[in-house]
Amino acid sequence: MRPRTVDEIVGQEHALKPGSPLRVLAGEDAGPAGPSSVILWGPPGTGKTTIAHVIARGSSRKFTELSAVTAGVKDVRAVINQALNDRDLRGITTVLFLDEIHRFTKAQQDALLPGVENRWVVLVAATTENPSFSVISPLLSRSILVTLKPLDNEAIGGLLDRAVSEERGLRDQVSLSDAARRHLVELCGGDARRALTALEAAAAVAYGEATDRSGAVEITEKHTEEALDKAALRYDKGGDQHYDVISAFIKSIRGSDVDAALHYLARMIEAGEDPRFIARRLVVHASEDIGMADPTALQTAVAAAQAVQLIGLPEARINLAQAVIHLATAPKSNAVITAIDEAMGDVRSGKAGLVPPHLRDAHYPGAAQHGHGKGYVYPHSVSHAVAAQQYAPDELVGREYYRPTEYGSEKPLRQRLGIIRRILGTFGVK
Repeated sequence: MRPRTVDEIVGQEHALKPGSPLRVLAGEDAGPAGPSSVILWGPPGTGKTTIAHVIARGSSRKFTELSAVTAGVKDVRAVINQALNDRDLRGITTVLFLDEIHRFTKAQQDALLPGVENRWVVLVAATTENPSFSVISPLLSRSILVTLKPLDNEAIGGLLDRAVSEERGLRDQVSLSDAARRHLVELCGGDARRALTALEAAAAVAYGEATDRSGAVEITEKHTEEALDKAALRYDKGGDQHYDVISAFIKSIRGSDVDAALHYLARMIEAGEDPRFIARRLVVHASEDIGMADPTALQTAVAAAQAVQLIGLPEARINLAQAVIHLATAPKSNAVITAIDEAMGDVRSGKAGLVPPHLRDAHYPGAAQHGHGKGYVYPHSVSHAVAAQQYAPDELVGREYYRPTEYGSEKPLRQRLGIIRRILGTFGVK
């Protein structure tokens, strides 16, 4: 079922527009300077290898494939030398597909530079890791970076329908029930390869159990569960289950039930939820429900979100789990969100008075004659580095937004803040 032309590729419309580098590479659109090397970055099953094969089908093209897992500098140089000969003697352009380029060392990637720079080969490199971290700068600057996205449900569904009916697929020997189709779509998590593998396995189970094979054998949800040893999760990423599960997930973390939180995390991952969505919710929760009670919670959540972007699933499940455990077991405080919401509420209600003159910018000519900066006390020149002077507008003097709790790191912070506010109130500021 691998596509043979650009038009047969499912999804990635953003990268396959008329005149795009990939269409030029595939020979379907003319490029003034000819085809350029590209680096395809995206999660598994999004079409990196497929695109390379489509590009290689262009006229006067020779396709050579290397894997960074097994190839070395010697193999790369051999391909480049042969490509140079083929170009000069036969007029053939070599398309070198290098899978998992992030596994190449710097020296191995350096070996590609002469061939890419002189266009002896058209390099199509695939990676699941961020090229900014895994590909050397000289190679990045000589290539076009194309980011591939996970296929959406509509694209995966269309791919399954095509595989059931086409001559290269199952040739209508089976049919796919709506429930089975939905299960396969949810299971694959935007991975086309996984979807086709799952369909093939389910078709084998259905055909093996069928007593009447004179017509199309129906694949049911039961067949998909048996083939994949995975129950169909009742989880609609656009419906009630999506909102119910994420709500239960956040409330379990807020309630410090680490085991329940891990259950809902596993449930979302298994159902094919976008891990970036989960990571974003953790980043929000780290400040909304933990805040200064454990300031490191936000660091952990942000690190997990970065890990999701960097390595993706399935490995990123570990990073997400670590963040969930940290957040669920951390002391809780909603003082941060309460503080900012109250401050914004005052601003919206019109309590946004003038900035006190001694705090205004005094660096521009003429500021001094307006009294800007006059009387300002530099905090580092006084005891405790806390200057007893007015900071808030007159309308908000004495208004307290941040009220630390007695939990976690906020307990000593509460004591320190009390001292600071007493110092600020010495001269009637509070």
